[in-house]
Amino acid sequence: MSPEIETLAGRPVGQVGIIVGDLDGALERYSSLWGLGPWNGYLYGPETVPALTYRGEPGRYSMRIALAGRAPQVELVEPLEGPSIYHEWLESRPEGLHHLAVYVESVDRSIGSMAAAGYGLLQSGYGYGLDGDGGYAYFDTERDFGVILETIEVPRRRREPDFTWP
Repeated sequence: MSPEIETLAGRPVGQVGIIVGDLDGALERYSSLWGLGPWNGYLYGPETVPALTYRGEPGRYSMRIALAGRAPQVELVEPLEGPSIYHEWLESRPEGLHHLAVYVESVDRSIGSMAAAGYGLLQSGYGYGLDGDGGYAYFDTERDFGVILETIEVPRRRREPDFTWP
């Protein structure tokens, strides 16, 4: 295996990301069909994620997310303000599977590793943890894998959810 992609080698899928147009309705559907829950929900945007990027520029997007389960975790994402890769997704196709994520020690190293392997950064965010840590990065992998790949650097301490469901 080349050193460029060692950062991701052998890491299992830690999260399945699904884009939805209406988070409240999606919570009801995913809970009743799969029995998923309880859900922890967060509002992410410039106020809660201080370093946002979108296609190489500073980002101003926001979204509501809900998280349930582990190994892998299911994430439902409702885009609010854009532009963002979430908005692009819903403009070109229906709700559904958007990304697979792996957990990494350093989102910065994963960005370098993926760039060296030929995958550009689409969107990222950093600083959502209570200590200003925690980040995510989405990569342009859809052509080769049919899905976007995300890396997640879990913060040491996460803030309390903005909402829980049910």
